[in-house]
Formats: sequence, C-alpha cells, structure tokens
Amino acid sequence: MPNLRVAIAQINPCVGDIISNTKKIIAISLHAQKKIKADIVAFPEMAITGYPPEDLLLRPELYIKVQAAINLIKQKVKNIYVIVGHPIVTKNQRYNAASVIYNGKIILTYHKQELPNYGVFDEKRYFAAGTKTAFFMVKNNKIALTICEDLWCKEPMAQAKKACAKLMISINASPFDMNKPLLREQTIRQRAREGKTPIIYVNCVGGQDELVFDGGSMVISAKGELTQIADFFQETIMTVNLAANPKAPNQLQPQKQKINPTTQTTISLEKSVYNALVLGVRDYINKNNFPGAIVSVSGGLDSALTLAIAVDAIGKERVATIYMPSCYNSKISEKIVVQQAKMLDVKLSIIAIDKIYKTFLKELSSEFKNLPTDTTEENLQARCRAALLMAISNKKNLIVLSTGNKSEMSVGYATLYGDMVGGFCVLKDVPKTLVYRLSNYRNSISHVIPQSVIDRAPSAELAPNQKDTDTLPPYNVLDEILERYITLEQSLDEIVTAGLKKDVVAKVIKMVNRNEYKRRQAPPGVRITTKAFGRDRRYPITSKF
Repeated sequence: MPNLRVAIAQINPCVGDIISNTKKIIAISLHAQKKIKADIVAFPEMAITGYPPEDLLLRPELYIKVQAAINLIKQKVKNIYVIVGHPIVTKNQRYNAASVIYNGKIILTYHKQELPNYGVFDEKRYFAAGTKTAFFMVKNNKIALTICEDLWCKEPMAQAKKACAKLMISINASPFDMNKPLLREQTIRQRAREGKTPIIYVNCVGGQDELVFDGGSMVISAKGELTQIADFFQETIMTVNLAANPKAPNQLQPQKQKINPTTQTTISLEKSVYNALVLGVRDYINKNNFPGAIVSVSGGLDSALTLAIAVDAIGKERVATIYMPSCYNSKISEKIVVQQAKMLDVKLSIIAIDKIYKTFLKELSSEFKNLPTDTTEENLQARCRAALLMAISNKKNLIVLSTGNKSEMSVGYATLYGDMVGGFCVLKDVPKTLVYRLSNYRNSISHVIPQSVIDRAPSAELAPNQKDTDTLPPYNVLDEILERYITLEQSLDEIVTAGLKKDVVAKVIKMVNRNEYKRRQAPPGVRITTKAFGRDRRYPITSKF
C-alpha cells in the first residue's frame, strides 16, 4: 500500500457556471474516495468559478454563490481531503484562494502569494497577495499547498523546504502557448530540486475565450525527475501513489509510471498547436451554446484549414460552408471548395455575389463619379459576402468562424466589416507560415485539405490576377519581420541588422502601426503565442510613436 494516494482532477470548468462546476467537483471527489481510494483529490486553480473570472470578481453575489458551493462540497463529500481553488473575500480584501475540505470542515484556506500581472494575467487588479505558504497534515505527512505562479518564484518552495514538507501540491490554471509545456516542466523540475521536495502539479484544461488550458498535469520527484504526466488537451483523473523514501525517511517518493509518448512535452509543435485550436474552437462554440458553425470558404488555404479545424472540433453534422464567388474567382477555387466539402462530408452552399455587387456599384455611382477604381471596390465585394454570411448566421443561429491569419491581421490585410466579420477567428494568432505547417500536419493524419490549395499562390481574388505578394512581401519574410517587431519588440534598426531590407521592414512596421483600429474590432481567437492581439498586446489606436 502506498503511504499516500492523490487523485489529480484535471477538469474543464466553465467560467461563471458555479453550479455545474461544483457538481463536477463533487462527482469526481466521490469517485476518487470510493473507487480510487484516494486520500486527497486536488482540483485546479479557481475550479469553482473557472479561470479567469475577470470582472465577475468585482460582483458581491459571486462570493455568495462560491460560499454556497463550498458548503455543498462540505455536505456531500466525506473521508477524503478535497483541495479546491476559489476566490474569497476576507476583511474587505479579495484573494485567489485554495481550501482543503475534510469531513464537513475547511481545515485550511491558503491565499496565493505570487500574483501574475503580465501577458494575459491581471491578478493584481483583483487580488491582494498572501504572505506565506500553507501546510496541512494527511497520515502524518506534512503537505505544502501553493497556487500556480507561486511555483514560478523561489520563495514559496523555500518556505516549504524550511518547514520540512514532504510534498507540495500546486493547483494551476496555466494557459497554453507554443513554448509553455516544456518551459513549465523545466520550471517545476528546478523547483523540486531546490526544495528537495516532490511536486504534484494540477492544471486545468479547456478553452476560455482566447485562452486554451492544455492540462499536462504532472508529478515531479524530489530529484526533479518526471514520474507521471497526464494527457494534454483533455479531461482526466490521474492517480498518484507516494511512498516513504527509504533513502530519505523524511521524503515522499512518487511511484514512477510509464510515460506515454503522446503525453510528453516534446510532442511536435504542429500537433500541440492544432490540438489547442481544436479545443479552443470546440469550447467557444459549446460553452456559448451555439448549435453549430458556418465557414465562408474561398478556395484559399486559411479557410480550408479553418474548415478542417471546425469539423474536428464539433463534427461534420454541425458545420456548414458557403462559397460566394465573384467574377474574379478562378475555376480552381470552386473546384477546391467542392472537393474539400466532399472530403469532409459537409454541406456546401454556393451564392454568387456578382449581381449584388453590381447593384451596390449602381447605387453608389453618383458618389463614386469621377473617382478612380481602387481598393474600395475590392472591399465592397468582401462586404457583400459579409452581409450574406451574417444573414445566414442570424437565421440559422450558427456562429461565423472567420478565417484570417495573424500575418494578415498584423498588417491590416483584411476588410473591416468584410472578411473580418464573425464570432470567433480560428487562426487569429497563427502566422501564415505556420498555417502551411498545420495544413500538412492535418493531412498527415487523414487527407482533408486538397493539395492544390496548399500548392497555389495565396490570393484574395478581388481583382484580376491578384496575388498577396502584390501588396505584401513573401510570407516567410513577412513573418520573420512580424516575429521580430511584435513578439521580440525589436526596432527597425535591429531588424535590419538581422539581414532584412530596410525599405521592406519600414513598410511592414508602418502597416502594423496604422492598423491597430482594425485589430481592436476583430473577433476573439485562440491564443497560441506570447504576443497575441488582445490580452497580450495592448497598443493605443491613436498614437504617433
């Protein structure tokens, strides 16, 4: 028999759905007590409310509902220590808290010490900081309790080591980005070695607006060895057995489990990003109670990849597509959209916009008199499509998944109230070069994106013989400039020093700076980088910097 058995509850809570979240917490706790025979069950940070609750935390009634949830857990769950995250108000201060509940009593409430206030995090807006690591005893084992950011700082573990804790349990709501899984594991390994204390790391999973939580809950030994890791991007309950360490009687040693290669933090970038996009889309649609989605397909790669993700997220029965050609769309575009619709077995509607477009031009003829043809006419085509798309969305209650990528959004290569319309933008944080990689990755699983759309030159098809490179540098060049300017925040001179042409860099920077107003009006989309538009990167619209 192990000295201690812990159930890690890697769950997908919904922000604000306190009743459903609490029902899930109670059901899993009872399962962990009766079936797993666990001594402890640990849930993620803010499991009762979901994370991040944002300005819901400013509403007094939230705390009344949270207290009712805690009371229900106390009433329903016996003979197991339940660790659950929740917000709390004490002496007119709000805290990000974790409580340990046992046999109808709260035996401990811990206040998070380290409050992240960078990137997507705004915790200092809402919470006061705790001052010390908390401890509780289970079967004569002293256990330290911390929350998320506490592990990214040294002091909480130093306090645990000083107090001779045998184990640290850390509950988390740690969102995904492309670099996070490996960085997270490295950090926890380092912290365990510093404290000579094993760590049970509990993370949540699921999509919440732009954020995706990837799970990957793990167990690290006192030597910094990964002994167990949960699946990424899915709910799971993982059992952790710990025994006395014969070489160090004051330590607990987690039992090493076989690591499934699909759960390792070294899985391919394309696989992890694709899974994040699928989960983000699925939860945005389902948690907002949409019966399905509609995707406007163009014969281009962005809409083809968006359609594949949508089908993988919610199933072909819940996805509709529409193709709205004008006289500028090539025959290959229609061939591609028809082919992909058959490959994915989704419904495809075709509505030509030429008559609608010509009607607009006729009614605008007096306003446009003696003015040259320019991008206005191109944008008007996109807005004709948007009007049709949103009409179908309204009538059928389908969410519109817009299809623009990060490269386009960065430089404003999109039509406001045209191809930018929609409820959710799947590829909003995905650079064009990564769009190609993700498309090839998805086709390596099963062929759902026609090769012809991957091979053809990108074009908006809003003018004769139009190519994206008429306006933009090649995407490999553009994406490197954008990575340096937006993510790394390099200056023009620094980017030029890296070997890029000054006139090209200056043009791209100018386009980025003058299109903040467009990005501010774009729909939300899945965050996969550390500098996503919205939560991560907040620039003024009016600026002469």
